[in-house]
Parts: sequence; C-alpha cells; structure tokens
Amino acid sequence: MRSYLLVAGVLLLGACGEKTAPTKALTQHEKDSVIAGSRLPGAKGVGAAMRLADSGVARNARLDSVNQDH
Repeated sequence: MRSYLLVAGVLLLGACGEKTAPTKALTQHEKDSVIAGSRLPGAKGVGAAMRLADSGVARNARLDSVNQDH
C-alpha cells in the first residue's frame, strides 16, 4: 500500500513541474536586424550591409520575374 502512495506522490510531483513555452529560434536576418537597431559599435555597418543585401535580393527577384515572362 505504501508503495502505491509513493508512486502516486512521485507522479503528482512530476506533473506539477513548470511548463514553459517552446522558444522560436531567430533567423540570421532577425539577429542581424536586432544588432542593427542597437547602439553597439558597428551596428550602423550591420544595418548598411543588410540594406545592401536586401536590395540585391529584391533586384534578383525582379530580374527573375522578367526572365519568367519571356
């Protein structure tokens, strides 16, 4: 009888653990965006590099859409 109570107690204590929501990992672009918005040294350079990369991606997307039309 005691072993049943002990097992029931352990199960109840295990079920009462704190539940945390799973965290979503940030993408590299999101991490860089956080850095670019900070006041860290070099943050402006990170922001400029991101804008340059984003404009290149947008340009390539426009070129791809033009090539698909022909």
